[in-house]
Amino acid sequence: MATRVLIVDYSWSGTTAKLATMIQRVTGGTKVDLTVAAGTFPNDMYATNDVAGEQLASGKLPELTNTLPDLTTVDVILVGGPVWSAKVATPVRTFLGQLQGFTGTVAPFYTDAGTPGTYEKDFASLVTSATVARGVGMTADDLASAQDRLSTWWENFK
Repeated sequence: MATRVLIVDYSWSGTTAKLATMIQRVTGGTKVDLTVAAGTFPNDMYATNDVAGEQLASGKLPELTNTLPDLTTVDVILVGGPVWSAKVATPVRTFLGQLQGFTGTVAPFYTDAGTPGTYEKDFASLVTSATVARGVGMTADDLASAQDRLSTWWENFK
């Protein structure tokens, strides 16, 4: 039986969305973009980092504004987002909190400015019931030559 793949991503600047589309081409999965209410984050990345820090400190994560598919119909969920201060972006954290009871495999993909830090460790700490597989991270500059790397990652993933 073929692996049923769901690709879920939040993209603040558009870079993670580009990576998600490339992953969709490699995996043949279904892609869903996570969305939050307009105005949740400023257009400035430093100000966005401050807002995300406040959300983490208060525990008030942003609500997702889109409907998600039935997760019982997938085997693998590939979850993408930007790295914010070596942590999982708050909209992605909101989604991961909705994975309670999912028993398939979950893996991160992420975009960063060259320093992902402990992103994958933070990601794994947020997934409670699923198996967490090794992810893949890239900078915006990496995307131009990412296809082979993504193909290799997916082949080793399966």
